[in-house]
Amino acid sequence: MTDPKLEAGLGSPRLGEKRQLSERVAAYLREAIMVGELPTTGYVRTEHLAARLGVSATPVREALMILQSEGAVRWEPRRGFRMLPPTRQDVDDLFNVQAYVAGELAARAVSGLDASEVAALRATQDALVEAVLRGETERVGELNHQVHRTINRAAGSPRLSSLLNLFVHYVPRNYYDRVAGWADASKRDHEAVLAALEAGDPEAARAAMVEHIENIGRLLIAHLDRTGAFTRTDLSPTPT
Repeated sequence: MTDPKLEAGLGSPRLGEKRQLSERVAAYLREAIMVGELPTTGYVRTEHLAARLGVSATPVREALMILQSEGAVRWEPRRGFRMLPPTRQDVDDLFNVQAYVAGELAARAVSGLDASEVAALRATQDALVEAVLRGETERVGELNHQVHRTINRAAGSPRLSSLLNLFVHYVPRNYYDRVAGWADASKRDHEAVLAALEAGDPEAARAAMVEHIENIGRLLIAHLDRTGAFTRTDLSPTPT
């Protein structure tokens, strides 16, 4: 039976239907490793993982090679791929760098958004708040992505935005229902960002975005602490 999270990722237009299957499998595995959804100790047999995900072994092997280049898994001859769990420092570093870049983009977006665009952004945020109140976490994730994408594009700095994307793809966007506090953080933290954009204050926009991204990182670290993802030390070679 196909994993529902992978099924959502494969069918979701926001992930990009033109992406190769191996890239979509890699995106799913990257998120699942980050939030502790997959075993991060021992060795992984591609055929077992393929059966779990409902795809053939080839895109799984290709996905694991992508993740090896990123340091999320390690290939060991005659044993296979070993998942490498993120450390607390890894997650902290990821969000600190992301916060710096996102903050700079938010500051630049102040001059890139006109009044009508800021009003449209406010409407998107209002819809996000309603989705939070209704408990529609998948919708919250979509609207959160829309808010950030609009701000990043308005910065007029495509190369800096591309750099941010290198970090963002480690953020498990499909797990808003798993990480406690994420939906509420998007509801609450965005208010300061929008207020700064409406006031035309780049430094306030920068500070608010930095605090938001760092807060998201703290909540993910708390989630990984609760699930024991940072304390798994069993290095048994038993394949999963």
